[in-house]
Amino acid sequence: MSTINLILALQTEIVLAEDIDLDAGQQVFSANCMGCHAGGNNVLMPEKTLQKEALENFGMDNIQSITTQVTNGKMQMPAFGGRLTDEEINNVANYVLNQSKSGW
Repeated sequence: MSTINLILALQTEIVLAEDIDLDAGQQVFSANCMGCHAGGNNVLMPEKTLQKEALENFGMDNIQSITTQVTNGKMQMPAFGGRLTDEEINNVANYVLNQSKSGW
């Protein structure tokens, strides 16, 4: 990776980190996700919770994977891209990852 690309990549990460709003993520979660994922659980697919271990087992323990799934949906989970803004999706993804690490 060239030096310029590395600098741009690092700047992007810094911007994303500054844009995290866990309170806003909690509000998005409460309004859109709580029905199926209260307490980090999953009422439709009980083995695929939002608990840390489950996220790790399914390769969902990072912001990019969570953001992709929230945006596009998967199986019984509807897509929220178009219903939620990119900022709302980023905030809820960070909220979910933060909650999973703290045990909900």
